[in-house]
Amino acid sequence: HLLLFLLFVGPFNCFASYSRATELFYSLNEGLPAGVLIGSLARDLRLSTAGGQHPAAPQPPLSFTLASRGLGGQYVQLDNRSGELHTSAVEIDRETLCMESSGATIFGGAAAVSSSSPSSESCLLLLDVLVLPQEYFRLVKVKIAIRDVNDNAPHFPVPHIRLSVPENAPVNTRLAIEHPALDPDVGTNGVQTYRLQDNYGVFTLDVEENESGERTPYLIVMGSLDRETREEYVTVIVAEDGGSPPLVGSATLTIGISDINDNCPQFSDSQLNVTLYGNSSLGTHVATVHAVDMDLGSNAQITYSYSQKVPQPSRDLFHLDESTGTITLSSKVDGDTPRLHRLIILGNGPGCIPAVITVLVTIIKVMMRPPEVVPRFIANEAEGVVYLKELEPINTPIAFFTIKDPDEKYKVNCYLDGDGPFRLSPYKPYNNEYLLETTKPLDYETQQLYEISVVAWNSEGFHVNRIIKVQVLDDNDNSPVFSQQLIELSIEENNVPNAFLTKLHATDADSGERGQVSYFLGPDAPSYFSLDKATGVLTVSTQLDREEKEKYRYTVKAVDSGFPPRESIATVTITVLDKNDNSPRFINKDFSFFVPENFPGFGEIGVISVTDADAGQNGWVALSVLNGSDIFVIDTGKGVLRAKVSLDREQQSSYVLWIEAVDGGDPALSSTAKITILLLDINDNPPLVLFPQSNMSYLLVLPSTLPGSPITEVYAVDKDTGMNAVIAYSIIGRRGPRPESFRIDPKTGNITLEESLMQNDYGLYRLLVKVSDHGYPEPLHSTVMVNLFVNDTVSNESYIESLLRKEPDISIEEKQPQISIEPTHKKMESASCMPTLVALSIISLGSIALVTGMGIYICLRKGKKHHRADENVEVQIPLNGRINLHMLEKKPMEISNI
Repeated sequence: HLLLFLLFVGPFNCFASYSRATELFYSLNEGLPAGVLIGSLARDLRLSTAGGQHPAAPQPPLSFTLASRGLGGQYVQLDNRSGELHTSAVEIDRETLCMESSGATIFGGAAAVSSSSPSSESCLLLLDVLVLPQEYFRLVKVKIAIRDVNDNAPHFPVPHIRLSVPENAPVNTRLAIEHPALDPDVGTNGVQTYRLQDNYGVFTLDVEENESGERTPYLIVMGSLDRETREEYVTVIVAEDGGSPPLVGSATLTIGISDINDNCPQFSDSQLNVTLYGNSSLGTHVATVHAVDMDLGSNAQITYSYSQKVPQPSRDLFHLDESTGTITLSSKVDGDTPRLHRLIILGNGPGCIPAVITVLVTIIKVMMRPPEVVPRFIANEAEGVVYLKELEPINTPIAFFTIKDPDEKYKVNCYLDGDGPFRLSPYKPYNNEYLLETTKPLDYETQQLYEISVVAWNSEGFHVNRIIKVQVLDDNDNSPVFSQQLIELSIEENNVPNAFLTKLHATDADSGERGQVSYFLGPDAPSYFSLDKATGVLTVSTQLDREEKEKYRYTVKAVDSGFPPRESIATVTITVLDKNDNSPRFINKDFSFFVPENFPGFGEIGVISVTDADAGQNGWVALSVLNGSDIFVIDTGKGVLRAKVSLDREQQSSYVLWIEAVDGGDPALSSTAKITILLLDINDNPPLVLFPQSNMSYLLVLPSTLPGSPITEVYAVDKDTGMNAVIAYSIIGRRGPRPESFRIDPKTGNITLEESLMQNDYGLYRLLVKVSDHGYPEPLHSTVMVNLFVNDTVSNESYIESLLRKEPDISIEEKQPQISIEPTHKKMESASCMPTLVALSIISLGSIALVTGMGIYICLRKGKKHHRADENVEVQIPLNGRINLHMLEKKPMEISNI
């Protein structure tokens, strides 16, 4: 090998010296997907793809090209710029690639596949790559070794292996199994071991490896064998490779035990006594001897012969058939014939000591002729055997018998001897005529052969027997019978196609073709069930799904081959057993629940409905909260979702939970659902006054302030939403020199001056403001005291503070603020001091107000769409925003907080 290698490599070394040829070697596993990097030619050749080997000088970029795409080129992809070599979309199968090469290199242009032999571990893919441009030209020989992976299981060339072992094989006898398993993989991935699925305690396997590495299994006999006890052993031979994990293949191994001549003939009796009348005719049957040899074939052939001790006169008088053992009278009996004959007969087998039986024949000498029995058969008869069909009717005639005395001197009587449904009766009006007939129907399945004797005797006591054999012929009178009328089966769902279910068995008591049973599916059987006509093997060709159908019930038929055929029916029930192949399923993927806030702890928020199509433990579902389990819990059995604590919408308005449903299968399956809990607002928060910040604060109002000017505002927020957060402002209590001089906007809380201030209006005004929401069913409110000091300056703050500390004597006016309707004109008050004018003004204003109110209402109804933005009940207050209460359109106001 070294010499061949030098001869092969030497010329290429020379070529490399002059033509700059280079050789690269890579290796990779077979069966890799497309795009796997094999190697980088540029990197491994130490070339710069930016321009040759001198990057300092501008050089043209290198390119890499396969010399031509042949057999090996289809398995690789070469990047012309980078020189990277990747696997192509054509998957490399080492066994196909190197088995096709058959021990040679197959060239496909510049690409080839090389393998030293089909079973060798060496499998090379040869590529020729050209590096260009021409000034940097070189030829690169790329060799890629394909490594074997364990992707093939061992398989036997034949599914059934038969081996013959002689029954006298000694222990440790080794017999080669002619069909060893094959595995296209090599090395340890090839076949390593063999084993028997059942060795019966008398066999084992050994493996021998020859010089070429082939492993041959040998069957070793570990115990004694006896064909007469068991003539055949059927087991499974399993071949296993050395991969990780190992793969196996199997075949049926039948071990036949061949016969040897280890048994000799044997008679069941040692002596047989026979009586023969002296007037018997030639050929009269005397007796039949029968020996048995347990061997087979030629080893069981038996011949019969007389012993040397039998005298010649006896041999001449009685003929012995050496094949059948039948003894017949071959000479006439006369007065000189001895009355007793001892016939010693030998049963001879090959290589055996003969078996011995003695037949004692006693000859009764008679001086007169015996009665005669003359049969005339009505039924079919051949060689003394009468053939009758079963189910023949009662009193079916068989034969007439004429009984007579040859000497015509004695009275002759006759009777029937033997068991069976037969009767021999005189046939009137004739004398000495007897009819043999049946007394009941014959049944082949009960008894096939009857042997009866018609016995005649005269008044002197002489007897004559006429033996009649009646052979019953079979008729198709029996239907096949199933071993079970109801065949209950079960199979797990998701079975493999063509799965074995059972083997039906029906018996037919009839013989021959009439007893051969064929099996058929009933018309109610689904099409995907199959029943082998001959063997009765029931299979299902498709996967069964318990969730689609759990029980199958249909009929099967067993039909015999008689004419007309008879059949019987059995019922097959198949229960499909559940497997955990269904995940729990929520009725909805997203659940939404609306819950009022302050809902009591552990109250029922909602029910999560989930189902699982599986049954039993596989269909039991447990629910759990994946997130938020510190607040929410779920009843595993009922799916009721509860909150551990009362929920406050102002703290969090909604919750998103993920609920997981896990079934009880092994392994368990699961699914998840999204739960959204939206808290509905209830009016549980009164408005919160943000300004003024204290009941003790006050605001200086200059007397020169014009009517209609904004003085200050009350600003409040409500944490609730909707109508629960719509705030209305009203003055429910006033105190001051002329407290009606100030009004508050019910919607904005702005306090404005209604009339001009006069000299006698100076002083401290205290306005009790009620801030109320529109909650249902009961609105909530807060109050705040707004203090206004009308004066030019604040000269004595301590005095004002003392006034503020006094409890104000203010009468409460319970009047609901009206924010839905805005007045379009200001209420005008007269400054007159005359009581009469005031009274008249009140009466006039009342009438005018009524008319004006109705007009305003009508106008507002018509112009409602123009005021929709102002009447929006959804008030949103920027809690995080900064409120500038001092930016007024008119002159600035002085504010003092105490």
